[in-house]
Amino acid sequence: MPEKILILDFGSQYTQLIARRVREQNVYCEIYPFNHFPAPDSSVKGVILSGSPFSVHQPDAPMPDLSVFRGKFPLLGVCYGAQLLAQQNGGSVLRSEIREYGRAHLSWLGKNNVLFEEISPDAQVWMSHADSITELPSNFELIASTASVKITAFQIQNEATYGIQFHPEVTHSLEGKTLIENFLTKICGCRQDWTPANFVENTVADLKKQLGSEKVIMALSGGVDSSVAAVLVHRAIGKNLYCIFVDNGLLRKNEYEKVLESYKDLGLNIKGVDAKSLFYKALAGETNPESKRKAIGRTFIEVFDQESKQLADARWLGQGTIYPDVIESVSVKGPSATIKSHHNVGGLPEKMKLKIVEPLRALFKDEVRRVGRTLKIDDRILDRHPFPGPGLAIRILGEITPEKVQILQEVDHIFIEGLKEFDLYKEVWQAGAIFLPVQSVGVMGDERTYENAVCLRAVTSTDGMTADWAHLPYTFLSEISNRIINRVKGINRVVYDISSKPPATIEWE
Repeated sequence: MPEKILILDFGSQYTQLIARRVREQNVYCEIYPFNHFPAPDSSVKGVILSGSPFSVHQPDAPMPDLSVFRGKFPLLGVCYGAQLLAQQNGGSVLRSEIREYGRAHLSWLGKNNVLFEEISPDAQVWMSHADSITELPSNFELIASTASVKITAFQIQNEATYGIQFHPEVTHSLEGKTLIENFLTKICGCRQDWTPANFVENTVADLKKQLGSEKVIMALSGGVDSSVAAVLVHRAIGKNLYCIFVDNGLLRKNEYEKVLESYKDLGLNIKGVDAKSLFYKALAGETNPESKRKAIGRTFIEVFDQESKQLADARWLGQGTIYPDVIESVSVKGPSATIKSHHNVGGLPEKMKLKIVEPLRALFKDEVRRVGRTLKIDDRILDRHPFPGPGLAIRILGEITPEKVQILQEVDHIFIEGLKEFDLYKEVWQAGAIFLPVQSVGVMGDERTYENAVCLRAVTSTDGMTADWAHLPYTFLSEISNRIINRVKGINRVVYDISSKPPATIEWE
């Protein structure tokens, strides 16, 4: 059983970032809501308490019983986590006179505290809190201060329990990486051996044990997640993996043929299914985003089920679920609010009585790519931008028609190929075009036009949990706009989306 760090989530916007920083140290970790975590076992090496939008004084503030961890495992409370430790043990936490947010510098460090080893006495840290710890319990020792926050960090005497008021996981805490590494290696004793190569070795061994000689059926999309998941399963069971790639008529230009071609070198047993007409029929007249997603999901299940009947003895369904999917399915207050229905094959296990196998459910997207490179999967697959399961259906606002799909495919192709031509593709996390339900007046030659508008969308991100709009060069946007308007009949206006996530989502629907 691999060693791990537990992260208790109190609702902070930075919780996933804590996990990423831990994993950058080649240490495995898992995030759990503060009110729903497993009983710790011998694999747990330490626990981190996240920040929170709550104040410890709010009636509904998260107040878990930490006695299951205190004194038994090394414990690090970050921001709210530190305030909770102080408040629950008799300390005083009060509203700050001035909300402390932004850069600060350490002004005092206690001597020889292992948490702050090799950290500068005036290191820059990042504050983000409305409450402050004003008095420590008698058995708590002050170990760091800033000019405006006296109790910046503490340790409980004779105990590997620490609290820090700042956020070491954000890049603005310039030596936060060192602090996190100190906690993981010098306090928790983690071996730092959670690497892509070890993940592949352990996962393939686990899959062999889990699946045995039983058959697995899997839907592939040509994307990173399903491709890496399929190769892992194939490593474990070989010819007993059966893959299906469905053309729903909502793919990018020539994508169906390109995807089938790209899988040839991987040795996967894959069948392509042309089901465009079925999907267009199911989408006829649908304009609501959720209705479109559900229509696509239902049709996909019908097509997949029909194809799967040729493999009646399959017992497992393989999926490319990754860790952000798992995290977003649960919040600190229970199931999270539905932002949108995800296109997956969730209806199949009940219909076909299949068990689910998800070899990537512990990984973030960039970790999936590193595993893929360890598996020697072609960079053309690994570097491919994420593409939504419902495809162009959620990039066409309003009703879907084959004509609109064809127009958007041409626009998207010009945009994506342009990014590659200008060496911008790898600088962007995800890019695409949106067909807007808007027509506008234009002039082409001496003629007045009244045609459609499209929006270009490109974002930068690490894992898609948050994203910023990509600051593409004006010269590039100008060139792409001209190409689209000149080459794609029916388009006379191109706009660029400069919204970040949050508050916007990456996709429009």
